Amino acid sequence: MSDEKKPTNHEPEGMTYPCKFRVRAMGLDEEDFDALVVNIIRRHCPDIHEGAVSIRPSKNGKYVSVSVDIEAQSREHLDAIYDDLTAHDRVLMRL
Repeated sequence: MSDEKKPTNHEPEGMTYPCKFRVRAMGLDEEDFDALVVNIIRRHCPDIHEGAVSIRPSKNGKYVSVSVDIEAQSREHLDAIYDDLTAHDRVLMRL
């Protein structure tokens, strides 16, 4: 058997930064949840442009998904955003 490494098709290719990226967070559908998510992300991305935020309620209306389009600078940049979202008790899931 050869010691050569064979390329595999199932390994993800790395992202090239900076790049456009959509950050998503889910929580209870309360009137200020979208503002909460945007404020957390804005700590890391102060230049969120108009139209970058979209909101999608769940089928039964109990939960809401907030998506924010950002310019990700690095993997560490994304990790910091996700860490802050995860740390907040009102954010039930981040995608």
